[in-house]
Amino acid sequence: MTRTGAHPAVAEVAHDRCALSLVRRLAALLDRDPAAIAEGQPLPRGWHVVMFNAPTRQSDLRPDGASALGVVLPELGLPRLMMGGRNVRFAGDIPVGSPVRRETRLAKVSRKEGRSGHFALVDIEHHLIVEGAGAPALIETVSYILRPGAEGSEAGRGGPSLRAARPVGMAPPAATRRIVPDETLLFRYSAITDNPHRIHYDLPYARKVEKYPALLVNGTIPAMFLLEMLREVTGHEPAGFESRNLAPIFCGTQLTLSVAPLDDGWAMLAEDAQGQPCLEARAW
Repeated sequence: MTRTGAHPAVAEVAHDRCALSLVRRLAALLDRDPAAIAEGQPLPRGWHVVMFNAPTRQSDLRPDGASALGVVLPELGLPRLMMGGRNVRFAGDIPVGSPVRRETRLAKVSRKEGRSGHFALVDIEHHLIVEGAGAPALIETVSYILRPGAEGSEAGRGGPSLRAARPVGMAPPAATRRIVPDETLLFRYSAITDNPHRIHYDLPYARKVEKYPALLVNGTIPAMFLLEMLREVTGHEPAGFESRNLAPIFCGTQLTLSVAPLDDGWAMLAEDAQGQPCLEARAW
């Protein structure tokens, strides 16, 4: 089943504030000086993840702990959820402390067949508009993967195979960095973004139900560090950013992050200790 349209109807309108306290917490997580962030300053691009994390009632959480996505999904019989990637186009900035409106649309639902069985790709589109502005400050499409229960899929392998080789012809990196996302980092990020998805903190659930060997790292975590590296290299904010999760990243795994120039922007990559790409991204 696929829902398409030149301009999908708005499914939900939500209101939030770009809270200074949450922005400072994210700055601290990224090892920035939180005291250097003040109200009225432009929110670093990509940090909008601190907003619009729905305060879902405990009784309304999915069995895997995932909270509301901003739209009601059709019943597909696929109980396991993970994020596949995101595409963000920035048209302006969000001042820290400002009220913001979000318009959410269900852009597309597609059923697929892969080596590990059937799954679905769901694209959800968000428009974030600062109060008083006529146009969105950013338009974002977040892609999710819905999969069968662990007993009906290739256990612990992350569902459809998205792994790819290092991009052919990728230029030598302008910057590299190594990080090890551990339990503390996962806990802090989930707390800042109010993310109750159990694969990020409930080790017995991750192992026994989802059949993973360890907790899974939120794909947005390496993406945030890559954006920090991009700012250091270029000295400015991106006009757009897209990322794709290629393989599960497990807690405690050393990641090598790299940022390399392209003719029309920057290529970014997160690789595991064996040199296998886990996340690829591009900014312009």
